Amino acid sequence: MNSKRRKDAKGIVIILAFLIMIPGIVYAQEPSKSSYSPVVIQEMFQDVVKRMKAAKPEVMKRQMDLLNQRYDLSDHPADGVMMSGGKKPAQEGVRVKLPKDVTWEKLAEMKPEEIREKGLWPAGFFPLPHPNHAEGGMVFPGFHIDEIKNQEGRDLTRFDLDYDLPDHLLPEFPPPIYLTTRPDLGDVSQGKVVTIMNYYELFNGILNPKQLEGLRLLVTPFPQQQFNQTEDRRSELAGRGVTCFDCHVNGHSNGATHLVGDIRPQEFRHRLDTPPLRGVNIQRLFGSQRALKSIEDFTEFEQRAAYFDGDPVIATKKGVNILERGSQVHFMAEFQSILDFPPAPKLDIYGRLDPEKATESELGGEKIFFEKGKCAVCHVAPYYTDNLMHNLRAERFFKPKMVNGRMASADGPIKTFPLRGIKDSPPYLHDGRLLTLEDTVEFFNLIQGLKLTEQEKKDLVAFMRAL
Repeated sequence: MNSKRRKDAKGIVIILAFLIMIPGIVYAQEPSKSSYSPVVIQEMFQDVVKRMKAAKPEVMKRQMDLLNQRYDLSDHPADGVMMSGGKKPAQEGVRVKLPKDVTWEKLAEMKPEEIREKGLWPAGFFPLPHPNHAEGGMVFPGFHIDEIKNQEGRDLTRFDLDYDLPDHLLPEFPPPIYLTTRPDLGDVSQGKVVTIMNYYELFNGILNPKQLEGLRLLVTPFPQQQFNQTEDRRSELAGRGVTCFDCHVNGHSNGATHLVGDIRPQEFRHRLDTPPLRGVNIQRLFGSQRALKSIEDFTEFEQRAAYFDGDPVIATKKGVNILERGSQVHFMAEFQSILDFPPAPKLDIYGRLDPEKATESELGGEKIFFEKGKCAVCHVAPYYTDNLMHNLRAERFFKPKMVNGRMASADGPIKTFPLRGIKDSPPYLHDGRLLTLEDTVEFFNLIQGLKLTEQEKKDLVAFMRAL
């Protein structure tokens, strides 16, 4: 009898094991935390597309409702203030909306603990979520998608979501390219978006062979998490991937966004505002928090890890491009290292304003920057960075909360980004939560407890526009 029971039990185990292997049969299981993304996709690709397309309108409505709650998104160009290419005006004005019956002056008089307890931290000063934070991934502005499709036939459209910030709040497109090696040429882009289709004709005879090869690699598409040839992608058609210059267009930025690959779980990952590559030759830290020590490290890291959300298992599946450090990485870094800041005709050789060229407001702003504002403690002339990392501890002002899938909590230490050419690269802060320089001044006025006057704030913005 015992022998029969053992045989029956063994048979049941075999049947259960067989059933578990049958596709489509799923048994309830307590979800476990994991640092890894799923490798084997159980859902048919066509079903994924159908499901995510159907959800897209609600996803984007939720994000746009949040943006409109936080900000004034209207088009208010600053009078006479153009970005360095001369094609697009900089935006002006504080765009962050305040809680009811609160003014910036009232907030500035409060201590961080009081703002926190009363829940008065402006919504636009909280970390900015990705358009769909639970999903994440690279998202490109429509104007860049259109240009790449026109030049290369490569489609960077996502079927599950769109870019969220309005075009007028983003950098000019295409941005100019300035080279440290040939300042006499001015903008060498000839007003074009540099791609694999035109890089050679634009730069042959200007770059050396190593730099030219480095540029070729920077505009060559390689597989990425959302854009690849597998069924685990977010483009309808299988594609060649993305290029470094799809985000850092012309060695600058187009506002493209992503999530950092080095934080888990998903809700704690920071949205990324793509920083310019201009002036990387004077920088000694790379990545907003990674503190990579060279542009070579950063270049290799991006291809191996950041392209795939920091997951080498997924990278292998999707076709990671392993760059050869001694030549390819070196060549790419050599080109990036000659990308210069835009001209700043009002600055002298020390990075300070020439009194004969600057306005009274700009000179007043410079004084605030170096004295009362304490900006120069971190943003040191002539390039306005100290090449260090600092923790602003913004969490002093608010209680952690979930915002559209993003856990708004402590940011931790962030690198000091250079301020040279800052008017060319909105939005601001590492995640793009600050839409204008005026927003940035209000943010730091509270963070640092400066109690600046209205005129001092205006002068500070005028000075930064001159950098």
